[in-house]
Order: sequence, then C-alpha cells, then structure tokens
Amino acid sequence: MQKKVTIYTDGACSGNPGKGGWGALLMFGSVKRELSGYSPATTNNRMELMAAIQALEALKEPCEVALYSDSSYLVNAINKGWLKRWTSNNWKTAAKKPVENIDLWKMILELIRLHSVTFHKVKGHSDNEFNNRCDYLATQAIKNNR
Repeated sequence: MQKKVTIYTDGACSGNPGKGGWGALLMFGSVKRELSGYSPATTNNRMELMAAIQALEALKEPCEVALYSDSSYLVNAINKGWLKRWTSNNWKTAAKKPVENIDLWKMILELIRLHSVTFHKVKGHSDNEFNNRCDYLATQAIKNNR
C-alpha cells in the first residue's frame, strides 16, 4: 500500500516575467517538510509548475498524493484533460499553437506516472494556512534570491 502524502504548492513572480520563487509543503502523518527555490528570470506559470515538480521529486518512493495548488493553469491542465490533449496533438494547443513550458509539462507527466496524484484547486491569498505558507516560502525565495 502506498503512503498517503498531502502536498501544497505555490509559485510567485516579481514581474511576469521576472524573478521567481516557488514553495511547497509536504505532509505525511505528523511530518511536515518545506521546500522552496528561486529563478532569476522566469514566469509565474513556470514557478507554479516547478513547485509541483520539486515536491513530487522529493518523494523517496511512489506515493498516493493529494496535491493542492492555487494555479488554475496546473490544476486545469490535469483535471480538464488539457495535458492529455496536448500530448496527443504533438504538444499543440486547441488553437494549434505550441504549448508553453513543454519541458516542465514533460517532467510532470513522468512524475504523475510514478505517483498516484490527484490535483485540487484552492483559492489563493485566502484563509488556507497551507497555501499561504507556500506563498510565503515562494516570496521569501524571491526576496532572498535563493
């Protein structure tokens, strides 16, 4: 039986594009682990994806994951089938334009094949303490350039 892990993620950007940061909170039972990172030149969407990637990569074995994000871009791509359509359309959108951030989407595809992941949308900058913590981690990563 796989371990059940809850993950919250958030990405932030100072300017879009601009300096970016991401934050993640992984929870397994009573254990909590915080992760964050920085990029000197990026976009908000890339940081949202990177938060999910880094959190899933931090898992040491295949897990059952509930991943919570305030990013409609991330959650809708999975839950509304956009990612599946993009891959079957040779990485083209419904408008026949190239999908942005293909490198990161390919990483997410690999990770969701390894783990059993369900994606959940949460309201950003609201009263969700875990999402707010990830936002803090992401903005601090930008502030501290690391």
